[in-house]
Amino acid sequence: MDKLESLEKKYEELSELIADPKVMEDQGRWQQYVKSHAELSEVVTVYRQYKKVVTELEDVRQMLKDKLDAEMREMAELEEEELDSKKEELEGKLKVLLLPKDPNDDKNVIMEIRAGTGGEEAALFGADLFRMYTRFAELKGWRTEIMDAHYTDIGGVKEIIFLIEGKGAFSQLKFESGVHRVQRVPTTESGGRIHTSAATVAVLPEAEEVDVDINPNDLRIDVFCSTGPGGQSVNTTQSAVRITHLPTGIVVSCQDEKSQHKNKDKAMRVLRARLLDQAQQEQRQQMASARKSQVGSGDRSERIRTYNFSQNRVTDHRIGLTLHRLQEVLMGNLQEVVDALITTDQAERLQQVD
Repeated sequence: MDKLESLEKKYEELSELIADPKVMEDQGRWQQYVKSHAELSEVVTVYRQYKKVVTELEDVRQMLKDKLDAEMREMAELEEEELDSKKEELEGKLKVLLLPKDPNDDKNVIMEIRAGTGGEEAALFGADLFRMYTRFAELKGWRTEIMDAHYTDIGGVKEIIFLIEGKGAFSQLKFESGVHRVQRVPTTESGGRIHTSAATVAVLPEAEEVDVDINPNDLRIDVFCSTGPGGQSVNTTQSAVRITHLPTGIVVSCQDEKSQHKNKDKAMRVLRARLLDQAQQEQRQQMASARKSQVGSGDRSERIRTYNFSQNRVTDHRIGLTLHRLQEVLMGNLQEVVDALITTDQAERLQQVD
């Protein structure tokens, strides 16, 4: 309660500051105050609702101590029950809102999809996953941009790296990292046998320059000709860029753009995201408790989900969720899965706090 009181007080102070003409003159400071004000808005709104319900509940209970006729007492008891239920619901919301926030939640996302076991069928499944995530982003009103891609001759994806740009993108997609498995009859299979293939997905928060300090002397930058299908620039112009971060050995290449400058810029964005992710993975391992989180480990080798075509089934193995709407999910209707993962993660973190 002390924490909530202090947050409400801070919110009120920020409300005054962002309305102050003198503060508005310093746009940098004003925007910082506006951002902080917006971040506190939800918890303060719920806290004020909670205080109102508590006051009303106290009034009703005081009323019940008086002599009331049967009808009035019944109405008051019904109102007490409703308010008690509402109070409990708001307490639950406040507990979740007071959980430490992942600093990456509001960031854009760089996703990497790679074909795993299964040859050409795994690459085709990789293309299905790419369409699923870009369609999900489209439904959310987010922007997508391919950073680098390597395709097979029949439309599969050996590897694709792409940006999803939108508020809260990482908070929605961070639990997608891991091995995704598909069970179906491949188009390349003449005997009608069901095959199992896999693709790995990595979800990285996009890093700002201030998040990761990269020494230019630690980089080796090579340029080469693009490969694969394309226009006149392919195999003739040295527009493709490969960046090696010497201290870590991380290599990023990009050839999607015709401009060497644009490819270098995209490759640097991917490199920053990988370096930030590596640093955060190391930090998580150092801080990890004996009890590993069920949802939020982000382990790239963990099998997290199966897409079974013959049974029209999608199963997330971490939380035991099964949906018999495979085609809908592959068309980007992922929200139910995303919400279930977020809810489970919140419940786990609440349990750890308790």
